[in-house]
Parts: sequence; C-alpha cells; structure tokens
Amino acid sequence: MARPRKPGRKPPRGEQPAALSPVLARVETGPDGYQYEVRPIAAARALKTYRCPGCDHEIRSGTSHVVVWPTDSPQSGADERRHWHTPCWASRASRGPTRKWS
Repeated sequence: MARPRKPGRKPPRGEQPAALSPVLARVETGPDGYQYEVRPIAAARALKTYRCPGCDHEIRSGTSHVVVWPTDSPQSGADERRHWHTPCWASRASRGPTRKWS
C-alpha cells in the first residue's frame, strides 16, 4: 500500500499536471478572422526564452505569457505555436509589423 503524501510536498513526477492545461484554454477570433487557441502560461511554468511576434522582444524565462496557435489547421501544433506577451496579444489588432526586413 502506498504511503500518503505529506502536506506541502510536490507529487511524484508522473503525477504532476501537464504544462498546458486544457481547462485554461480559450478560443479567440483574431482581427484577421481566423480562430486561435490561447493558453496562458504561468511564470512558474515559463522555463525557456521566446521571442514575442507582437513586439519582437524576448519573453524571458519566469515571465507569464500566452501561447497561441490557429485552430483551423489539422497540422497546427508545435510548428505554428507562438508565444506572446499577454498585452501584445491583447493589442495585436492595433499593431503593425514589428520587424523591418532588409
């Protein structure tokens, strides 16, 4: 019989919740008319550095943000997933392109 866990201890590795909880996911329609799945990432779960397509600045590890990808494509997955600062995603309709390509 398994021993009960002590309060305040983390569950064993196999029992930890998934990084992208489907409970917090929502679907939003973008200014382009396409639908996007949006999932918030808590600061404690943000372990890598990403580049925000909204402002072209880094999203450093330990910074809460959102992960977004189109819902209409059956192949949409890791290839089309983008990490955005939460305010950049909220104001994406009023932003222009951020990079100046030469």
